[in-house]
Amino acid sequence: MDSKKISIIVPVYNVEKYLPKCLDSLINQTYKNLEIICVNDETPDNSLQILEDYARKDNRIKIVSQKNQGLSGARNTGAKYVTGEYIMYVDSDDWIELDTCEVAVNKAVENDADIVLWSYVREFADLSLPKKIFDEDEIVFDEADVKYKLHRRLFGLCDEELRVIENADSVVTAWGKLYKSGLILNNHIDFVDTKLIGTEDALFNINVFGYAKKAVFINKCFNHYRKDNMTSLTKTYKRNLFSQWQKLYDLMAEYISDNNCDEAFKIALNNRICLSIVGLGLNILNADKDVKKIKEIKSVIGCERYRQAYKQLTMKFFPVHWKIFFFFAKYNFAFGVYLMLKCIQKLKGH
Repeated sequence: MDSKKISIIVPVYNVEKYLPKCLDSLINQTYKNLEIICVNDETPDNSLQILEDYARKDNRIKIVSQKNQGLSGARNTGAKYVTGEYIMYVDSDDWIELDTCEVAVNKAVENDADIVLWSYVREFADLSLPKKIFDEDEIVFDEADVKYKLHRRLFGLCDEELRVIENADSVVTAWGKLYKSGLILNNHIDFVDTKLIGTEDALFNINVFGYAKKAVFINKCFNHYRKDNMTSLTKTYKRNLFSQWQKLYDLMAEYISDNNCDEAFKIALNNRICLSIVGLGLNILNADKDVKKIKEIKSVIGCERYRQAYKQLTMKFFPVHWKIFFFFAKYNFAFGVYLMLKCIQKLKGH
């Protein structure tokens, strides 16, 4: 039953408050053939001590220490120590259900799938919200479906998908998936440094899914994604986010060109650029008070890349509130965008 080894890569930095819950969810998996590769990214707190305590109790835990390289660098380092047939990534402030590995690897073997993916729960301080990725209980994607329903979606949403733009990045995460290790290692796929592109998972998965022939989706919320960690990268104001995302879009466009991807991929990337004003705008709202926020928003939606993207944006699938929002963005009405972003910020509880 446990013949296939799963290598779980866990980057560790400044998570002493959350790490025990994460490790408990790994060492107590119903599937036992695991190696848990914990990369100490020069953590300044007591996380390394916690790792060492757990490693003394469970010899499946391997500790690798390095000079600080950030999340991407820690994941890349962890991959160098993989000996399993499958790879999983788990962030050290999150946790997974105890049957995650057993169910995922059984589906992978049963379907000879390159990737298995599943849903997750967003964990707030006093609220747990499941994130639905697909409606079906289970989906087996053949090669064509992997290309157009998964790989293309990593670039952005298209057509009916735009009815729920909150799902724009629901499939891009590196966690929430089981990969055949050869898919990553044999193709020499690394994470690009977050400091260069702002968001590392989408580009990583674009490269990985480009090689995948078969995938399986399980409609189970196996991952618990912590949203109440105020030291998380997703909670901090990023001064360079705009320029980083422009580099990300350059690399995505380069991938489309180099791999002769068809028009659907170009439309998806164009829609991603248009929708990104939501994330960029909320980031601007989180900035210091000395940042002139409306002026910053205007500079984003007024730049050439965004003007060209909005010209091609089809808004017929948007719900009314998003039609209004993107109407403001399309016609460069920064104050209107700002007001709607303030409403979004309030609804999100920031």
